[in-house]
Amino acid sequence: MNPLIEKCCRICWHKNNKVFYYCLADSFNCFKCPWDQWPNYEKSRCLPKPFEFLSYEDVLGATLAASSFISSIVPLLILKLFIKNRKTPIVKASNYSLSCLLLVSLFLCFLCSLGFIGYPEQKKCLLRQVSFGLVFTLCVGCILAKTIMVVFAFMATRPGSSLRKWTTFRVSYSIIFIFCLLQFILGVAWLSIAPPFAQYNTNIRPELIVVDCNEGSPLAFWTMLGYLFLLATISFIVAFLARRLPDSFNEAQFITFSMLAFLSVWVSYIPASLSAQGKYTVAMEIFAILTSSWALVMCMFLPKCFFILFRPEINSKDNIMRKN
Repeated sequence: MNPLIEKCCRICWHKNNKVFYYCLADSFNCFKCPWDQWPNYEKSRCLPKPFEFLSYEDVLGATLAASSFISSIVPLLILKLFIKNRKTPIVKASNYSLSCLLLVSLFLCFLCSLGFIGYPEQKKCLLRQVSFGLVFTLCVGCILAKTIMVVFAFMATRPGSSLRKWTTFRVSYSIIFIFCLLQFILGVAWLSIAPPFAQYNTNIRPELIVVDCNEGSPLAFWTMLGYLFLLATISFIVAFLARRLPDSFNEAQFITFSMLAFLSVWVSYIPASLSAQGKYTVAMEIFAILTSSWALVMCMFLPKCFFILFRPEINSKDNIMRKN
């Protein structure tokens, strides 16, 4: 290329570092490339920019997708174990119906991460965050309902207590319904006022077109996470205060550790997501979904599965009702 033409291109690039230019041979004029193209090395013509998104063909996307699918099998296996041993004391003491609902919600939590992988279509952008919020609200709502039921159950054992009528399954399901209803109203308002949409982002890396989902309203997104954080915090506080209730198999201890792990994951997600860019921002959210779901599975159900499978002598009514 003529040195003068090359100098012309360099001047254009220096003045407009976010806009690509090219120069025709034997011409001292710069020509602007279209928004979806950038110049070749010689700056003699424009080339299409490559698209970037977290796809199933990508190593990172395929790994996260496989992890999500394999992880979703674990709650189903535990659910099968609980159904098979539903008449045993440990399963009864852990509130069998709420435990089954919690396992189903964990199954959905693992699967909802698949909605973040693949080409960000408009329908996918509309539904993925709202479905994530609803599924996790159901999950955390089940744990909070279990926590409240544990406290009510112990308080109802006192002579003359009027809390016995509040320990029924209708009360626990009503609590879960109210929590999910509030999250549903938030999701409907989000989709009605400022719905998410797919976009071509060229501000992250000028040489790439990052295809991602614009959340529409960052306030709605962080409000959704804040609502989950509030439910988890209340569950953690109540379970922490009830952890020393006189029972050899006090489920409040498991809830305390599970909520502590859940909150730790999502508190760590905030700075990590703000520092990530492009497809790695989506990967960070998927990682947080999988990690927090695994934390709930491990803390809530791993000890129970261990006792049911390997220590059946502990799974007895005398041991469950034994006072410390």
